[in-house]
Amino acid sequence: MAPCTASLLALSLLVLWTSPALGGANDAEDCCLSVTQRPIPGNIVRAFHYLLLKDGCRVPAVVFTTMRGHQLCAPPDQPWVGRIIRRLQKITPKASLALSPPQ
Repeated sequence: MAPCTASLLALSLLVLWTSPALGGANDAEDCCLSVTQRPIPGNIVRAFHYLLLKDGCRVPAVVFTTMRGHQLCAPPDQPWVGRIIRRLQKITPKASLALSPPQ
């Protein structure tokens, strides 16, 4: 009886731990798994948005969308990331709307 109870308890904990609704985790497709430390050329970027820890992501990131529609994850605390964001805000009024983290 004890092995059955232990197995049931372990299974229940696994389900609770991996459940996005209960664990507070975001869908993996909505979060960056890593960020690039290599600067991205600012002239290929057309938009950006934030994915932060408070959004349920494990890696805080600024997601840049390129002219070709690719999404690149960058660390929000790097100076080159800030320069790209400021440039986008100057040339595109819509880019400044991306300042607030996605809902």
